[in-house]
Amino acid sequence: MIKVLLIEDHQMVRMGLELVLEKANDIELVDEADNGVDGVKSAFKNSPDVILMDIGLPQMDGIEATRKIKESHIDSKILIFTSRDSEDDVFKALEAGADGYIMKGANQEMIIQAIKAVNEGAAWLDPGIARLVLSNVQKQQQYDLNNENNPNIKITNINGNNSKTNAFGLTERELEVLALIVDGLNNLEIAKKLFITRATAKAHVHSILQKLYVKDRTKAAVCAMKEGLV
Repeated sequence: MIKVLLIEDHQMVRMGLELVLEKANDIELVDEADNGVDGVKSAFKNSPDVILMDIGLPQMDGIEATRKIKESHIDSKILIFTSRDSEDDVFKALEAGADGYIMKGANQEMIIQAIKAVNEGAAWLDPGIARLVLSNVQKQQQYDLNNENNPNIKITNINGNNSKTNAFGLTERELEVLALIVDGLNNLEIAKKLFITRATAKAHVHSILQKLYVKDRTKAAVCAMKEGLV
């Protein structure tokens, strides 16, 4: 049973989510909070598996609440559930430690799928948010291309070439695993896809996180798209 904490200040939204979660036999709503301060207190008290977190909360916004929870001893996954889709909000939430980002316009099946995905350790980005990240990637790639064409700017990596893959030191197998992380697969699904053991998949994921200098799979997925690794 997946224990879920809902932190949302709009009562109608909370009521709607209650109905959605009731339909899932393997999800239990353990508590609700209508502001960031109470939400953090409830997270510390209940240690939920997954926290559905709005951003525009009174007293303490969802980004700061996410940061405080992630800095604590509990191991809850945080799924941002919001109507905000600005680039600033998305990247601030992910930098604070959010494990996923889903828009309030998502249908019931997608909400349940997102909760289960982050609970299993997979990265989850709403399709609209993924497009935003990819748009950011394209802008960065255009910037890099412009710099490459500028004779006054020289771009090289630690190996003396312009391969971002080599700059991070990822192996071909790790790149395959990284692509599956971006697709939202968990370790067991990655293992089945690549015909390796779950332990081997876990080891590859650990190595990828270290090489990309990120703490979790969501940040690895964002980094992969930003750097054009997948």
